Amino acid sequence: MIKQSILASLLPALLLGGCMGTENRGLESVHQPVVSRSDYALDLGVSGGALAGGEQQRLAGWMTTMRLGYGDRVTIDDPAGEAPAARGDIAAVVAQYGLLLSDDAPVTPAPLAPGTIRVVVTRMHAGVPRCPDWSRDASNEFQANTSSNYGCAINSNLAAMVANPADLVRGAPGAETTDTAVAYKAIDTYRKKAPTGAGGLSATTTGGK
Repeated sequence: MIKQSILASLLPALLLGGCMGTENRGLESVHQPVVSRSDYALDLGVSGGALAGGEQQRLAGWMTTMRLGYGDRVTIDDPAGEAPAARGDIAAVVAQYGLLLSDDAPVTPAPLAPGTIRVVVTRMHAGVPRCPDWSRDASNEFQANTSSNYGCAINSNLAAMVANPADLVRGAPGAETTDTAVAYKAIDTYRKKAPTGAGGLSATTTGGK
């Protein structure tokens, strides 16, 4: 009787245990890439409308430490117009990393001190939160859910491989014009290519000379 009462008391918990965890009700996984953005700022001194002595080297060292690369967005925050000539100096440093200066610097919390300008590096990162996810017991699945880990692998790989995480948010802009000659080139080559079997089969022998 004691064993039966214990089993009876544990039965609801066992049934509920099979229903707990992440619910994946369809073929579109609940685990989707999430893109986060971080802004990094460096204030540089200016003199005579250009960067002060040694500031260009300091900027280059900072960008090397930041491991600046594709996908990073570099802007200049100079609302007072302290150094209009400094843009060329900064652009030269940024060009060493294969990037161009962007317009419209993001809003940063700290105000700019007089006689300084601010270089802002905006970096985005993509990842899939809560993956891997084995929170749901698939052996006791009575609600037609897919695995709680469903979608973690493919979406985590997508987030890791995308060159520019911002493309996951708004997509990559296409060309404003379409060159029909380029679009038709692959099709034209395919049509003009002779079939591989047009020349017939070569004669071979299995004997000696």
